[in-house]
Order: sequence, then structure tokens, then C-alpha cells
Amino acid sequence: MKKSNLVIVYHRQPYEEVVEDGKIVYRENSSPNGIVPTLKSFFGEVEQASWVAWKQVDPKEQKTFERVVRIKDSYGEYNVSRLPLTAQQVKSFYHVTSKEALWPILHSFPEKYNYDPVDWETFREVNWLFAEAAVQEAAENAVIWVHDYNLWLVPLYIKQFRPDVKVAFFHHTPFPEPSMFNILPWRAEIIESLLHCDIVGFHIPRYAMNFVATARSLKKVDILEEIDVEDGLSPYGMALSVPKVATRIGYEGREISVDAFPVGTNVAFIDELCKREKTHEREREIKATLGDRKFIISVGRSDYTKGTRDMLLAYERLLARRPELVEKVQLLVTSVAANAGMAVYRNVQREIEQIAGRINGKHATFSWQPLVLFTQAVPFDELVAYYRCADICWITPLRDGLNLVAKEYIAARGDLKSGALVLSEFTGAAIELPTAIMANPYSNRNMDAAIDQAIDMGAEEQAQRLVEMLAKVRRYDSVHWAQHTIERFKELPDNPRQGAKLAAPHGAAA
Repeated sequence: MKKSNLVIVYHRQPYEEVVEDGKIVYRENSSPNGIVPTLKSFFGEVEQASWVAWKQVDPKEQKTFERVVRIKDSYGEYNVSRLPLTAQQVKSFYHVTSKEALWPILHSFPEKYNYDPVDWETFREVNWLFAEAAVQEAAENAVIWVHDYNLWLVPLYIKQFRPDVKVAFFHHTPFPEPSMFNILPWRAEIIESLLHCDIVGFHIPRYAMNFVATARSLKKVDILEEIDVEDGLSPYGMALSVPKVATRIGYEGREISVDAFPVGTNVAFIDELCKREKTHEREREIKATLGDRKFIISVGRSDYTKGTRDMLLAYERLLARRPELVEKVQLLVTSVAANAGMAVYRNVQREIEQIAGRINGKHATFSWQPLVLFTQAVPFDELVAYYRCADICWITPLRDGLNLVAKEYIAARGDLKSGALVLSEFTGAAIELPTAIMANPYSNRNMDAAIDQAIDMGAEEQAQRLVEMLAKVRRYDSVHWAQHTIERFKELPDNPRQGAKLAAPHGAAA
């Protein structure tokens, strides 16, 4: 089988796996919006591509499990190399180490950090298996593009197997400052691996500089080049602002490129959905239900980082503070269960449902329910119809790497020239969208003032703010991000330096 010029390493499979007539069918993702379709769009830029992911497989089935499958869809033909992980490996690597130890530190929630149950050896083993699968797919001098924190150790292992390949890494989460990151006992090992990349990417300059500062706190790392942040990606006075960003760093004779560029949304697809008669029909149905009420929407997952609890409490205060809004506002919240098997997320979901029930129990009338809570994902085409009906989009995570929902809302409102976005200043998207109504979700007063401002904002101001945000969303869309990334890959030199030699982690195949 022909080797690939580009190998994408990501924990999720690049399709929807369904059973039809008793057979497993690999169906293309129902929506071309989101990170998986965005990554698959790169396949059209190379002669041959592969994707590496994991799949939970019963140990009894591992011997007959088809490791590599050939997929053909609208993005082309490509290989998918699937790691058959046991339920215990998945629990240890993903649910425990990734979600209970790494995730809370990345999002600056040290009180949620749980070190005790971590089995770091299993984390190493799984990362080693990802690296092993990736290099088996890679042609000489190929780019292997690794995604996100649960695969932090993959770059170093790849370089052990194949020093000829170029390794890129992209963080989809925030990257915290050194005093937070260095809580992790494995900090030096993680940073050592990332310093074996040829390029490390982040959404925004603040995360990139946090990474550089952390690396310099642990290793003898030099800043080789530092530039002013691009206009529009780091306005002064915001929580995540930073005026300069390092673009090249040096470590042990190696040079590592550092990139900061936010992922965009698929604006062209959203434009297409907005023009469909089916969307218009759904809009009419929603508006008929709303009447003349002001409609507010909030979309997220049941994760303590998403701030849904704090947003609901702010809505509860709003109804108490402003009785004139009774029967005049409607809030739709989507809070989709994240890792439902974990107690911490079950507790988050339970609290959200309790607050929602309390709000409706206290304020509902015979003809009005102030809050509608969806706990299942809304199909994207229907979500766009909700966006187009929503006077306000309320997105106030306590921490968020980027947040594409905010961009989707702006894109969906483009031709309407109306709508207000309330956005947490602790989301990566905030530095791109400074004309949104900025909210500090850690302050009740600030949250109250932000939603009041959104409700009371006049049409002229709404239009002016929306035009400025829409220009950013259109400029930095998913296509622009892909083009930028491809250019960065082309700049990487062939035949990079010799990598370090390591022994395989205990339990991993050498």
C-alpha cells in the first residue's frame, strides 16, 4: 500500500460508524462544519493521506480486527489506521489521565486535578502505539500532524522511529502559564516531547507564549525570533492579550517553529444553509412559537469549563432583577453530555438540570416557559435556523481554547445585520471578536451588566458590531486556516535532524 505524504493523528475517527443491516458502515460526517471535516479538507492538498485514531475493541476480537481501512468520500481516498484499544486502556488513557489530570490543569482548574488514579505507563504505551501506527503510514519526509494534549508524547516517539519525517503538533485547548502547567508531575517529559516537533501550533498568541515560557522554565530554550502580533489577533486590554509572540525557538541545536493561528468555521457552508428553503421554513416555525419574545441561545457541552452553571444563575438573576422581562424573553440552552461515564461530568449535568428546573418552576406561566434545555446534540442545519432566530448568543465559558459556536452565530447572522454576542473574555475567540459584548464569568455583576447590555442594545449598534465581527469571521475562516497551515508545512526543511533514541514503554511493542 502506498505511503502517505500527510498523516493526521487525532483521537477521533474521521467518519460516523453506523450499523446497517447488521453490517458496519463508515458514513461521512453529516455536517462539513467542525474540526474533523476541517482536517479532512487537507487531504486534497497531498497525493496520499492517512488518519490515525483509536477504537475500543474487545480483547477477544483484536486478532481479527481490521487495523487499516480504506475510505472514499467527498474528501478523496485515504487510509484510516485504527488502534484497537481495550476498555481498560481507554479508561486509563482517556477518561482518567486525559480528563481527570491533564484537562483541569490546561483549563486552570487545579481544584479539579486528580493525580492519584493516573497510570502514566499506560498513557505512555498508548502514545507509543499512536506513534508506531503513524510512522507505518508515513512516506519519507512526510508531515505527521499530531493533534491535542492526550497525544503529547507522540512527537518524541515518532522521532525515535523516523527522524526523517516532519512532526507538527496543534493544541485545540488553552495552554496555561508555567505556574499552572508545572503542577503536572510529568511536565518535563511532556515539554521534552513537544520540543522534538518541527512546528507547534496554538489558536492564539497568548497560548503560544505560555508554552514558550513553560518550556523555558523547564529546559534551556532560547527565543530565536519574536514578532509583533498580527493586527486583529491581540487587542490591548483583554484577558488573553499579548503584544509579541515567539515564532522560532531553539533547543539542543534544534529549531522549533511556533505558530499561533485560530481555527475558523466553514462560512461558505453556513452561507449555503442560510439560503436553503428548509432553513427558512424552520425559522418560520421557531418564530411562530416565540411570538414577540426576545430569543437568547447558548450552545455548549456539560463540562465545568463551559460555564453553563454560571450563565444559568445569571439568567435566574436577570428574571428576578427585571420583572418586566417576564414572558418577554426565552432562553434555549444546549448542554450535551460530555463523557457521561465520568462522575465529574454527571455532577455538572445534574446541577445544570436542577438549576433549569428551578428557574422554570419559579418563573413559568401557563403560556410561557422561560428556559428550554436540550441535552442531546441539535443537528447543525437546525442549529443554524436557531442562530438566525436568536437575538442574543450567550457564550461565557470559564475557559475555552477557541469556541467555534461564537463564530457560527456571527456567520449565520451575516445577512440579517442584527444580533448581539455575549462572549467570555476567557475564550480564544474573544481576541478575534473584541466588538462582542465581553463578559467576565467570574463576576456576577459583570455577567449581569453584559446580558443587560445585550438585551437593551439598539439596532444600529448591533449592526455596527456585527459587521466588524463578520469581517473577522469571514477572513479567518476554515479555508484561511487551512491555507495558512499548508504554507507553514511547506516552509519546514526536509530531512530534519536525528531524533533521540528511547526504549519502548513497558507493555508497548517495540
